[in-house]
Parts: sequence; C-alpha cells; structure tokens
Amino acid sequence: MGSAEQGCEALRDGRTWRNYFPKGDLWVFGYGSLIWKPPPHYDQRVPGYINGYVRRFWQASNDHRGTPENPGRVVTVIERDFWETLDDPLAHLESSSTATVWGAAYHIPASHAEEVHDYLDIREINGYTVHYTPFHPVDTSKEPNAEESTPSPIVCMVYIGQPTNPQFLRDLAQRDQQAVAEVISRSQGNSGKNTEYLYLLEKSLDGLGLGSADVHVTDLVRRVKALEGVEAAAAEEAKAERDIEEALHHSAVGSQ
Repeated sequence: MGSAEQGCEALRDGRTWRNYFPKGDLWVFGYGSLIWKPPPHYDQRVPGYINGYVRRFWQASNDHRGTPENPGRVVTVIERDFWETLDDPLAHLESSSTATVWGAAYHIPASHAEEVHDYLDIREINGYTVHYTPFHPVDTSKEPNAEESTPSPIVCMVYIGQPTNPQFLRDLAQRDQQAVAEVISRSQGNSGKNTEYLYLLEKSLDGLGLGSADVHVTDLVRRVKALEGVEAAAAEEAKAERDIEEALHHSAVGSQ
C-alpha cells in the first residue's frame, strides 16, 4: 500500500468505519457511478480528488452492466505504485505525478450512516472492498480571482476493486483499450447498457467543471462511438446528460 494513503486496508466488517469517523457521520468518495447516482441521505456533495490512484475500466461487471455469461466493464481505481508495474498503452498520457482521480464526495449524517454503509455494501458487492483515503475538496463557488486557500483533506470511505479480486482483468489482452471498448459496446446488465455507464461517467466528469477529463475515459468514448455509429452514440450521450441532471436534482431535493 502507498504510504500517502494511510489506513487503506480492506475492512470487511462494516462496523469498523467508526474507527475513521468517531462522530458517527460518514464521508464517501465516488469515482464511478456514485458521481451521477449518489447514495441516499447525503447532505453535502463536494467535488474534488484523491491522489495516488489511476482510474481504469479494468473491473468486470457480472450484474449492473453485464451478466455472468457476458460480463461488462466498469471502473476501479488502482494504486499508482502497482499500476506502474502493469503494461498500460496509455501510460505515457498520465501526466499527473500524483495520479489524481477526480470525483465527488458525499457527507452522510450520523442518523443515516449505518443505513447508507449497508446500502453501499450491497450496491458494490461485485468485487469491491472498503478502503479509506484522504480526499481533497475543491471549492467551485469561488470567483476566478478570489484569494486562493487550500481546504484540509477529508478522510473518505471508497470502494475499490483491487487487483486481487476475481473481477479484476488479469489478462493483458482483456485490458487492451480496444478490447475494453468492444465489450462495453455490446454489454448490458441489470442497470442498463454498458455504453450508458461510460457516457454517464464522461458527462459526470465534465460536469464537475474542474478540468477533470480522464484520458482513459475519453479515449474509450471515442472508440465506442466509432463502434456504435454517430447517430446512436449522439442519442445515448444526450440521454446520459439528461439522466445526470435528473438524478442529481432528485437526489438533492430528497436529501434536503
């Protein structure tokens, strides 16, 4: 484990989260579907990033975006030190020396923390385990010329599909960018089409408004669009944008 990410061991007993959140409330970081499909009962949604990880579509999905017979592809984050030992054709495009992964963090009040933790354990059951890592919030409400200040990092719970989990793509050929795109273009699961997941992630990252484009994601979008065709891809992208606006609006209203 990287020294910068203290306490990132997998904690399978959901009650141990109280060691990290002694006040009983909970912070959760989302780098995939949680960006556009927030957990219930949150009262704050904060954009920002974690350091020391790389986001990749290297996790198979047997449920939400695929089936056991034809698994789809969803994202996980991989520790930078370990990722550097893997063969990745896009490695030269990862310019960040800290391996920044952008996303959104959610604050869950103590009154609902246990319930939300249980909900997330079920939602992320397909190969993901709980870890804890510093999250760096970014204040998007400031004016461009406002005096700079750096908010303190927040310890966040994050679900990671580690390379040791059964759904991680160990086969180098499966991790090839074009191979991933082809699987995404034809896969579908309980939560819908795999292409929808990809476009929702792309639009969600754009929507953070922080220059948070992810080269791995944008390259996959380009490849999947070529496989789908212009019209189909445009229609799915437009739907993804509408779905994000609706989901975030409803979740914000419901959390008030």
